[in-house]
Amino acid sequence: MPHTTHTQLPDRHFSAFLFDMDGTILTSIKAAERVWGDWAASHGLDVAAFLPTIHGKRTEETVRALALPGVDAVAEAARITLAEIEDVAGIEAIRGATDFLASLPPQRWAIVTSAPRKLAEARIAAAGLPTPDVLVAAEDVERGKPAPDPFLLGARKLGVAAGDCLVFEDTLAGLQSAAAAGMASVVVTTTHAHPLETDVVAVLDYAQLRAVTLPEGGLRLQVAG
Repeated sequence: MPHTTHTQLPDRHFSAFLFDMDGTILTSIKAAERVWGDWAASHGLDVAAFLPTIHGKRTEETVRALALPGVDAVAEAARITLAEIEDVAGIEAIRGATDFLASLPPQRWAIVTSAPRKLAEARIAAAGLPTPDVLVAAEDVERGKPAPDPFLLGARKLGVAAGDCLVFEDTLAGLQSAAAAGMASVVVTTTHAHPLETDVVAVLDYAQLRAVTLPEGGLRLQVAG
C-alpha cells in the first residue's frame, strides 16, 4: 500500500527541486493505460502483464524493448504519443502538488519527464498545474532515465550544480537516474500499489509538505505546520 515517511526528510538546503511528471506531480495512469492497453491488444500482447512496464521510460524505448517483428519503434511511438495527447480524461494533480509547485520560486524548479514535450504540456494543463520555466522532455536528451542525462540537463538549464538538487520521483528508473546524476531524492508513493525496493525517503503526496525559501535563495523541504 502507499506509505509516507516524513521523519527522514533531507536535513539540508537545495538550490533547486526537480520533479518527474507522471505519478509524481500528476496521475495519468487511467489515460495512459487506456491508450497503451489498446495498442498492446492490437499487437497481441498480454495487456495485464505489459501495462506495468510502461511507466518511467520513454515511449520509443518501451516499444523498442519489445522487439516486435516488423514494428518501427519511432513510428509506433509517434502514434502512441498522438493518442495520449488526445486522451487527457481523468488526469489529475496529485494532492497538494498545485499549491506546492506554486509556492516555489520559478527559477528554482523544473519538470524532468520521460514524456515528449507536447504530451507533457497537454497533461500539465489538464491537471491544472503551473507551467515551469524549465521543462526537460524526452526529445531533449539522447539517453533517457535511468541514465543521468535528463536530470543533469535540468540542473544545467536552471544554472545550479547537480549535487544541489532534490529530485521528486515515483519510479525506480527515475530514482536510478537521479542517483547517477549525484542528486538526493524523495519518492512519491500515492500511485503505488506496492512499495518500491528502495531506501529513498517516501512521501505519500504534497499535502503535508512545504517548501521554505531561505534568505539566500535556497530551498528546504519541511513537514507542513
